[in-house]
Amino acid sequence: MSLSLAIAIYFVCWWITLFAILPIGMRTQDEEGEVVPGTPGSAPIAPRMLWKVVVTTLVAGIAWAVIYVVVAFKLISLDAIPL
Repeated sequence: MSLSLAIAIYFVCWWITLFAILPIGMRTQDEEGEVVPGTPGSAPIAPRMLWKVVVTTLVAGIAWAVIYVVVAFKLISLDAIPL
């Protein structure tokens, strides 16, 4: 696997993981009963983005490592995938 392909795969894994982790633990203003005037009730309260970025980086790193092992050791070939 080339360096550019490895970076591209990590980038895609990171963004997919981020969108999966974003809603975890999110509380809206409607749920808390404290809607700030001029904002929608679905706006988050304390989204904890630093925590989510750290978790996203760790999970994406694990996913990338699994993909790397599969590609590097040729555990799955194109012939093994039924088309």
